[in-house]
Amino acid sequence: MNFLFKKNLIKMNFFYLILLTLIGAYFFILVTTYVYQRSLLYHPTENNYFGDELLVSVEKVKIKTQDNIELLSWYHKKNIDKYKTILFLHGNAGSLENRIHKINNFKNMQVNFLIIAWRGFSGNKGKPTEEGLYEDGRSAVKWLKSQGVKENNIIIYGESLGTGIATEIGQNKNFAGIILESPFTSMIEAGKTKYPYLPVRLLLKDKYESNNKIKNINSPVLIMHGKLDNIVPFYMGQKMYELANKPKYYYFTEYDDHMMEYDENLLKTLKDFINSLN
Repeated sequence: MNFLFKKNLIKMNFFYLILLTLIGAYFFILVTTYVYQRSLLYHPTENNYFGDELLVSVEKVKIKTQDNIELLSWYHKKNIDKYKTILFLHGNAGSLENRIHKINNFKNMQVNFLIIAWRGFSGNKGKPTEEGLYEDGRSAVKWLKSQGVKENNIIIYGESLGTGIATEIGQNKNFAGIILESPFTSMIEAGKTKYPYLPVRLLLKDKYESNNKIKNINSPVLIMHGKLDNIVPFYMGQKMYELANKPKYYYFTEYDDHMMEYDENLLKTLKDFINSLN
């Protein structure tokens, strides 16, 4: 009887040891994720630039934020009174050079454009945070206005993470239009798709809750998303379209992944949307 008792006790102790090990490992994952989460979200040194030649003329400018960070930016000016001006807000990875293949296409459109690099990106000082990037976006709008560009002539174009900033700064404004490429509903929902085993809402510092903000945008909206997006699920783009106020337009494709193909169909959609704003 004593032998069986000891045997059962050993089994119980082993079970509790395994349980405590698992709890400890999970706690370690929680702490590590919380501490290093911004390294998982922002990737300023990632480079998928393949040497595209810049075919459109740009002026390199520095835009100062309220917290005294200078943002490297590229500005292309055709005619600020005659044409709309695109403010391009890029995604969570890479440099301005990574977007050359996109902005080259603006050369043949009747638009001016400004593309900014976030704090911590493209050699800029500072570290990216949700509030910091909101400040960067607002500073870019303020700079354009200082150059004589009227608010109702500005088109805010957000790419991936940039859609979170575009949605934030587009609220209750009189911008000419808002373009959201591969948008997410919120970083909370996006995080849950990647880390379903974590309490994302509790851990997340930068939430980017665009789904709660898009209802405050009264400018015309164009939403573009590929159904094969393996980073931001396509249903999020659909949801953002459903939540958007009219006038609203969509360009949903069967075969595009997260970084959409700037093909003839997409470019026609962009041109048609821009022309509709005149």
